Amino acid sequence: MQEGIIQQSLSGFYDIISDGQIYRTRGRGNFRKKGIKPLVGDHVEFEDGYLLVIEPRKNQLVRPLVANVDDAVVVTAATQPTFSSNLLDRQLIALELQKVEPILFFSKVDLLNEDEFQHLKSVADGYREIGYSVYFNAQPFNKIDLQNLLNQLKGKVVTMMGQTGAGKSTLLNHLSPELDLPTGEISQALKRGRHTTRKVTLLNVDDALIADTPGFSSYEDFTMTKEQLPQLFPEMRAIAPECKFRGCLHLKEPGCAVKTAVEHGKIMQTRYDNYVQFQELIKSQKPKY
Repeated sequence: MQEGIIQQSLSGFYDIISDGQIYRTRGRGNFRKKGIKPLVGDHVEFEDGYLLVIEPRKNQLVRPLVANVDDAVVVTAATQPTFSSNLLDRQLIALELQKVEPILFFSKVDLLNEDEFQHLKSVADGYREIGYSVYFNAQPFNKIDLQNLLNQLKGKVVTMMGQTGAGKSTLLNHLSPELDLPTGEISQALKRGRHTTRKVTLLNVDDALIADTPGFSSYEDFTMTKEQLPQLFPEMRAIAPECKFRGCLHLKEPGCAVKTAVEHGKIMQTRYDNYVQFQELIKSQKPKY
C-alpha cells in the first residue's frame, strides 16, 4: 500500500499527495458505517484507487475542518470587516486546545488612519508580549514579512483561518503568486466579505502544505470545559500558580493573581473580558448527549 496525505475532498473522492504526485481515490464503505469521515490533512494508506486506512490524528480543527495541523495563520483584518478581539480570541483558544501553533497576521493595516493604526499596534504588541508570533505592518504584504513567514512555515502542514473577507487568499497569492487564487471584495451593503474559497485544499507553497479555507462570519467552538478554559490563555496559565486557591477560575475567587495582573495592566483587559464572556458561554451551553 502507498502512504500519503489527503489534499482535498470532492463529492466522495479524495485526492492524496504521495511522493510528489496526486492520486484520486474513493473511501471504503466501512468508513461510513463506522462514522469515520476522512479529512483534509489525514495521513492515509491507499491502494488501487481506494483509501483503505486513516492513521490516528494528532489534532482536528472544526473551523476549518482539517486534521494534523502544525501551525495556523490567523488572518485578521484591521478593518473591513471591523477588527474584533473577541473573534480573534475565540480562534486562539480553539487552536490552543488542539495544540496548534498560532501565527497572527494583520491584514488591511494600510487602510487605517494614524490614530487607528496606533491603537491597533498597541493591541498587536499586547499579543506579541503574550508570546504569540505576530505580523503587523503598515504595509502588510512587504517582502521581508512574507519571506519571514515562508521561512516559519517551511516543512509544516499549515491552515489559513479567519473571518470572511479578511484576506486569506490574498495572503496566499502574495506568498505564491503562481497560485492566482480568486479573491473577494467587501460587500458595502452588508459590510462583510464574500466567500471566495468554497472548500479546504492543501496547496504546496515553498515546501509547506498550506490549506486555503472558507471564511466565517462567526466562530462558535466551545468544546472545552470551564476548568480547561484558563489553561488556553497562556498569560493566565503562567500566573495561575500564584493564585490563593488551586483550580482558581479567575472570576470571583479571593486572592486571584490573574485579576490582580489585569488591574496592574500585565494582562490585557480585552483578553480578560473575553475570557469572562467565554466562561459564561460554556456555562450556558446545553449538554450534548
